[in-house]
Amino acid sequence: MKLPKAVRQLTETFERLPGIGPKSAQRLVFYLLHNPDYRIEEFAQRLVALKKETVLCSQCHNVSDHDPCPICDDETRDRSVMCVVEQPLDALAIESSGAFNGLYHVLHGSIAPLNNIGPDQLFLHDLTKRLSGVKELILATNPTMEGEGTALYIREFVQQSSTVATDDLTITRIGHGLPIGADIEYTDGVTLKRALEGRRTA
Repeated sequence: MKLPKAVRQLTETFERLPGIGPKSAQRLVFYLLHNPDYRIEEFAQRLVALKKETVLCSQCHNVSDHDPCPICDDETRDRSVMCVVEQPLDALAIESSGAFNGLYHVLHGSIAPLNNIGPDQLFLHDLTKRLSGVKELILATNPTMEGEGTALYIREFVQQSSTVATDDLTITRIGHGLPIGADIEYTDGVTLKRALEGRRTA
């Protein structure tokens, strides 16, 4: 049985989304197909608004309603500390913790040579222009091979930049260790190594 062209096309579109396989894509399409017309129109309008009514902050590159974003525009933020993250959702997670009151710099990815993603494909090279007055640069990329490689590249890039006074700048790496509730017995060696390296006074 051959599915209608519109169903096939939308299924293919959903399959391009991360984490969505062919079966999940089909289920989404048939779910939408059985919704009232007004809900489909509302869904379509919100998809269009996603691009039309959002911008990337020209300073930190986070997603926002306006430029500059509320964080960059907030004079009460600690401008001596900047946190570099891979994605806007990473900044959102850190912000939700309530433990950070500095500025962000969002890369929109990590260096991944196997996927042909290099430094030029990220919002990376304008980072040094934002470091005037910054005393600590926190590298909060993910604890993956790509995230570690990106953090190492940023450290070297900043240290070699002629526009940054590195004597006044401390570059730190976000701590990675055991999550709350985890059993040491079942924890991988890399995580345990990081937990031991990041130990502190009890």
